[in-house]
Amino acid sequence: MPAARESLLDAACTALARRPWSAVRMVDVAAAAGVSRQTLYNEFGGKDGLARALVRREADGYLAGVERALGSSTEAAQRLTATAEWTAAAARDNALVRALLTGCWSERLPAPPLAGVPSSSAVPAQRRADGPLPAPPDIVRAVRDRAVTALTGPGAGAPAVGPGVSAAVGDELTRSCELVVRLALSFVAAPPGEGGMAELVRAVLPRQTV
Repeated sequence: MPAARESLLDAACTALARRPWSAVRMVDVAAAAGVSRQTLYNEFGGKDGLARALVRREADGYLAGVERALGSSTEAAQRLTATAEWTAAAARDNALVRALLTGCWSERLPAPPLAGVPSSSAVPAQRRADGPLPAPPDIVRAVRDRAVTALTGPGAGAPAVGPGVSAAVGDELTRSCELVVRLALSFVAAPPGEGGMAELVRAVLPRQTV
């Protein structure tokens, strides 16, 4: 029941914004979503399963935003600046995304096992949610690799790092993309001044891409 599942996740997210996860009740989540409590248990198995599914959805949503940011321009620095800005904004506005990016889970949040749990769920989406969740190093690699792909693929807007790129330049670009991701994470803790983000991103890019 994809529609019911999304409604339940929306209701759980709204409840979490109002009270600590320990105070969120399954019966209230089901009522807010307009479905039976049995439907909730059928979808998630229990409160821990709901927590894992909620964290998985927020991780997927953050990475989808990264893809949008990387497709927002044809100019490398603008793409990476947009990615850094999205990262800072997503972490500021969403406590679960902030926890995923930093590894700092407050007492208000669910802190599901990142290693995953054995799953007997009949719901494919829940089996995926019960699997390993991304830790901060996983997210850094995922965003870095997406950035490298965006800057070296067709229409990248940076001919010097196209299909014929040398190994040295390719390694430099990979390092630079990872530095941008780590800069973005630093913005979560200490937001830059106006215009500072774009300048910092350009400073760490290989000269060929700026």
